[in-house]
Amino acid sequence: MVKRKNVAVIGGGVSGLAAAKAFDERGHRVTGFERSHDFGGVWELSRSYPDVQTQSPKDLYCYTDLPMPDDYPEWPKGPQVHAYLHSYADKHNLPRLFQLNTNILSMDRRVDGQPGWTLTIEAAGRVRKEDFDFVAICTGQFSDKNILTHPGQEGFVAGGGEVIHSSEYTDSAMARGKHVVVLGGSKSATDIVVNAARSGAKSVTMVYRENVWRVPYFVGGINFKRLLYMRAQEQQFNQWGKSPLQRVIAAALKPLVWANFRGLETLLKAQLGLKKWNMVPDTPIEKEASCSLPIVTPGLFESFRDGTVKPIQGTYDRYEDGHVVLTTGDRVPCDLSVLAVGWKLGIPYLAQDYRDKLIEADGQYRVYRLAVNPDLPDMGFVGFNSSFCTILSAEMIANWLVRFADGQLVHQPSAKEMNANIEMMLNWRRKERPAAQVYGGLCSAPFHFKHFDELLADMGAGVRKRANPLAEQFSYPDARSYGRFLASTPQYQAG
Repeated sequence: MVKRKNVAVIGGGVSGLAAAKAFDERGHRVTGFERSHDFGGVWELSRSYPDVQTQSPKDLYCYTDLPMPDDYPEWPKGPQVHAYLHSYADKHNLPRLFQLNTNILSMDRRVDGQPGWTLTIEAAGRVRKEDFDFVAICTGQFSDKNILTHPGQEGFVAGGGEVIHSSEYTDSAMARGKHVVVLGGSKSATDIVVNAARSGAKSVTMVYRENVWRVPYFVGGINFKRLLYMRAQEQQFNQWGKSPLQRVIAAALKPLVWANFRGLETLLKAQLGLKKWNMVPDTPIEKEASCSLPIVTPGLFESFRDGTVKPIQGTYDRYEDGHVVLTTGDRVPCDLSVLAVGWKLGIPYLAQDYRDKLIEADGQYRVYRLAVNPDLPDMGFVGFNSSFCTILSAEMIANWLVRFADGQLVHQPSAKEMNANIEMMLNWRRKERPAAQVYGGLCSAPFHFKHFDELLADMGAGVRKRANPLAEQFSYPDARSYGRFLASTPQYQAG
């Protein structure tokens, strides 16, 4: 009999909801903590910028037992995703498990000698401590803003200028009649420059550091989910853990793989006009593909062509009165500076000596299956395995994690086995696939199928692939199919 545990779930976004459901349905006593006033994480409305929408199509961005509504567009907008997450929480009665407006200040090993952690919790101006047998950290990679400052910023603000993080751009009216400069080249940056240009900004400038491959929603008229999310395509990347035979096959097929990716690059350069804007990356697309690969905001290159947005490769040097001076020497008029520079990756409430066990000197995370560290028992992560189908990734790892915590994996790994696998993955990221080091190595893309295959094998799934081999090889991950795969794993209840 598996002993029922008191489980803390930190975070009420995509990953926190998946973890709360997974632990709750196994019979554990779950307490969720969400520091904001609502569920949703990055999709919570006060954190979303105007016109934000998913990078993934709706049938890739959903839980296994709840497809997105039929009337949602292919790429749902932020408020629609937020409503969808609420519908998932309501379906599984998850609100009863969560405490909102509650912040975790710290977590330390229990002093009573029992397994687990003591959380220091702040809510309604009061601080308390509470013991848990297991902690699922589900705050993901987008919880704390990355804040930059530049010389002259204080004077720029004193003179009437405004400097904000991209998550604070919550109203299109903020750009109206202003000179807007956006620092960054990610999806959030391109979404904001297009929105600002359409919202009556006096001028819009996008300042980005380096050229990266960008993928439009339709590549040559074909929905990119039918080109880039296939197992057949995934197998062309240099994945981890290849056997000697797989390496021989990969070497033999290398010319065909090279031709495939050069053809894709040629199509992207022609379709987007990358040469015209001097935006052709130096790195081959097959080496760059990862969670940081941005999807093209509709209207972005059109705004370049009509002059409503001016792209400049460089970065900020300093602020001057009413201007931003760039490293290129350009002096750009600026009333509103939007820093689309991402989020801090880390767990600030975890003490430094524990973080030292988790994070290598170069910032790479020591996590087995992107979920647990053998030197930090009784805790795990949901959402560290980010991907192009984030909701499905979170649900898969949540189901794996509860079984790991309960000792119910078909093959429960030893600390020695986990450390050996961690070292193998670190070596792969550092030497064979540097692009996999993005976000501290916490990204399963573009290897969705391989990652899910490993998780299903660990869980002892009786069914791991679709019956139709063509669909399995040449179609994208299907959430409903993965629901069936999860249902084929050994079932149990804590009590």
